Amino acid sequence: MPKLQGKVAVVTGAGSGMGKCIATLFAKEGAKVIAADINQESINAVVSEITADGGETKAVIANVTKEEDVQNMIDEAINTYGTLDILVNNAGILDNFAPAEKVTDELWERVFAVNSTGPMRSIRKALPIFIEKKAGVIVNIASVGGLVGSRAGAAYTASKHALVGLTKNVGFQYVGYNIRCNAIAPGSVKTNIGNSMCDPDKFCMDRAMAGINLNPRLIEPEEVAKVALFLACDDSSAINGAVVTTDAGWTSY
Repeated sequence: MPKLQGKVAVVTGAGSGMGKCIATLFAKEGAKVIAADINQESINAVVSEITADGGETKAVIANVTKEEDVQNMIDEAINTYGTLDILVNNAGILDNFAPAEKVTDELWERVFAVNSTGPMRSIRKALPIFIEKKAGVIVNIASVGGLVGSRAGAAYTASKHALVGLTKNVGFQYVGYNIRCNAIAPGSVKTNIGNSMCDPDKFCMDRAMAGINLNPRLIEPEEVAKVALFLACDDSSAINGAVVTTDAGWTSY
């Protein structure tokens, strides 16, 4: 039996990379998927692919920095499929490797808006649904940058640390409602997130890449999706408030 048969999932940043792979895999495993992304063309292509493969899904245009988009995204799950069982906060951006001395308020606020505040708003909207039904799963896509000090710039690093903290807080506080909240901390993944960068700071990038030769390999987005599936299904029923490092051992050195 498919691992997510009958479940309804919302996946943000589902138009490409890890989000696309998660949405596609969840649909193959029986979930009805609200595939949310800021890019209309990308998300339509993903929905077409899932539908062609026999999956059930709906595209929703959502900018997670906008409260009204987050509200609409969750409402679409309820209005279309009647409930919500799984929330995957995947949308994220980088920060041009800006070191602390060069972080502008605009950059800081933009990175936090996508990487930290967006997931908070989605969780805030989903929790009343989960509390009422006394069941729910949240999977946050964090980063090894949220576990160590220098895999990116100051804003990205701080935003992913914040997401890890939010994961642990929600996981512990709502366990009595049978709600689990976990995070995945990928290493270097083959995605297009680099497109959110332009003119990266050389000083910070050189410092952040100082240990790149120790990185065993790039991670395929499909590998991250398999971890997300594990955390979303009952196979991981005892795992809560945890961060699953998915980096081929990079941070173990």
